[in-house]
Amino acid sequence: FKAPSRDHPALYRDLLRTNRVHWIAEEPPAELVREKMMECHFRFRHQMALVPCVLTLNQDGSVWVTLVQPARAITPGQFAVFYKGDECLGSGKILRMGPSVYTLQQGKNREESPKKEEIDKIEPAT
Repeated sequence: FKAPSRDHPALYRDLLRTNRVHWIAEEPPAELVREKMMECHFRFRHQMALVPCVLTLNQDGSVWVTLVQPARAITPGQFAVFYKGDECLGSGKILRMGPSVYTLQQGKNREESPKKEEIDKIEPAT
């Protein structure tokens, strides 16, 4: 897929799933086990700024990662690395991604604005 611009909404996503996460200190962190979700930070490229996220633990040890704001150019095969403060918690390979911001916008546009013909069917012009 080639987007029309570097900042096209099709390049941004706010949901992804990893494979089983390799946790460094705690396997997995107690808060994540207890609450089934945990706020932390995430990055998938070495130099990128940390992005706030919420992890949701799956039965198989994988996690769903919900980003507070969509990130650009996340790709399956990259590693999601998780942090709490300065501490690296662990990482997992990105397997799947949720819909792009573009796809979500298209869905919203369809729901919010019925076409003129549809409105005319409901309320005939007088």
